[in-house]
Amino acid sequence: MAKSILKNITPVSFDEYGLLKKVIMCEPTFLSVPKRKKSIEQINVEKAVRQHKEFMKALNYYGVKVHLLNADPHHPEQVFTRDIGFVVGNTFFITEMKKETRQKEESFLKNWLKEMNIPYSDLSQDKIEGGDVIIDSRFVYIGISERTTRQSMRHLKHLLPNFKIMSVPFRDKFLHLDCIFNIIAPNEAIIYQGEMTEDKEEFFSSKYNLIKVVREEQNRLGTNVFSIGSKIVFSIPENKNLNRQLRDRGYEVIELDFSEMINAGGSFRCCTLPLEREYVNNKS
Repeated sequence: MAKSILKNITPVSFDEYGLLKKVIMCEPTFLSVPKRKKSIEQINVEKAVRQHKEFMKALNYYGVKVHLLNADPHHPEQVFTRDIGFVVGNTFFITEMKKETRQKEESFLKNWLKEMNIPYSDLSQDKIEGGDVIIDSRFVYIGISERTTRQSMRHLKHLLPNFKIMSVPFRDKFLHLDCIFNIIAPNEAIIYQGEMTEDKEEFFSSKYNLIKVVREEQNRLGTNVFSIGSKIVFSIPENKNLNRQLRDRGYEVIELDFSEMINAGGSFRCCTLPLEREYVNNKS
């Protein structure tokens, strides 16, 4: 029985908006405030766990299979599974986390992949976090940030000759690229303007119809929505302007309270590592 289940799991991810089938998550059982969030005294862990469970329940309702990693007390930010690995095409990549308190999280993911008989490419000498990796068909946009280096991006480019790898530098005050940019459809993306280089912003403007978030919404990680395909997107209720724009464009917006994760520095996209999406093959 176990062998037949293992054979059904094959990493697939060619975009950010194909129908999501499987995702890797981790409950925020030991969530605590990172040092960069000095204005917040503590996280309500009980509330965080409850909000996270509601998110998983909603994903299950829409047919998404959630695979949970074991939470570890030594890793207070382990809930943000997006950063510890990413799938491009049919290859699962795991790199090394830069922040000391997040190092070793990779071992939990590697152990799970081995148990499930899922092959992966170990880039333990590279620094690329999944929040800086945004995929759209044959394009892979890599945010150059405090957590992701140009050298690692060049190595990934060498490993993925069939993809167009593009670096996207942005201001250091933002942790990852998905804090200011996210693709939600073949022709639509969400952006917080003025934070990446002018040429990159012009490129995205020519390639996508851009949905713009205002500063207040960016402060609540407005771009960090999560698409599960079929124009269904998870967002927080406080970002009313963004949610209205999405609905005006035909999206079903699932509004969930995710305040404790946002207080800790992440949102819906940060808490999800897509393992299998249907490929929307409509781009060259």
